[in-house]
Amino acid sequence: MLSMMVALLVIGAFTGFMAGLLGVGGGMMLTPFMTFLFTVAKFPPELVIKMALATSLTTILFTSIGSVRAHHKGGKVRWDIARPMGIGAFIGTFIGANFAGALKSQWLAIFFALFVGYSAIKMFRTSKPKPSREVPGSAPLAAVGSGIGFVSSLVGAGGGFLTTPFLVWCNVTMHQAIGTSAALGFPIAAGGLMGYIIAGLRLENLPEWSIGYIYLPALAACAAASLITAPIGARTAHKMNVASLKRAFAVLLLALALYMGSRAF
Repeated sequence: MLSMMVALLVIGAFTGFMAGLLGVGGGMMLTPFMTFLFTVAKFPPELVIKMALATSLTTILFTSIGSVRAHHKGGKVRWDIARPMGIGAFIGTFIGANFAGALKSQWLAIFFALFVGYSAIKMFRTSKPKPSREVPGSAPLAAVGSGIGFVSSLVGAGGGFLTTPFLVWCNVTMHQAIGTSAALGFPIAAGGLMGYIIAGLRLENLPEWSIGYIYLPALAACAAASLITAPIGARTAHKMNVASLKRAFAVLLLALALYMGSRAF
């Protein structure tokens, strides 16, 4: 137990730093690492991936707060967009978490591998969407938010890989797109928290210190460590060129996607 907590603190610190440094969420890294640690800890095999997804997603509840505060102070959050998208994202993530609870872990591993692998390739190519339309109304924004939330619940991430490109495509500036995407992390995580608790509430073979699919010691360790290191990463980003680091990060994501894909077989 002690060795796993130390490993979780290290992983939480690393993912928090990288999230602050590169402006991307750590959920895509946390899920594979937690999957490995939960496997080593001999959690029930049918629960490992679902608990990793649920716990990784829930950490965003804590890590998003500081990020949103900083973006809000800088006037980079479009709350007129974040409100309707946030409502949709909460609902979508809640539904997605219950959907994930009913799926076989094999399919979750395959979806994670495909989605994260695709996201890594896009990051490696550093492609950016071209602005081609205006921001839609509240109802379409809520619908898009629900879709992003649904996907986020299946990869244990805050949705930034989908939200930011969508907003840039809608002629929102890159800085505002990133700030607004950060604001959506909280409702996405809240929907996932409630959904994964309800989805796993009646399970009888959960490890000790679990609430539904959420493993509380891992949540506490990763959230605490990432809260400390994320601001350090953000400050470091202002002092260096992170373009090459993004490519290295993309390679890491590809490796993690391959690992999760191997879990399906």
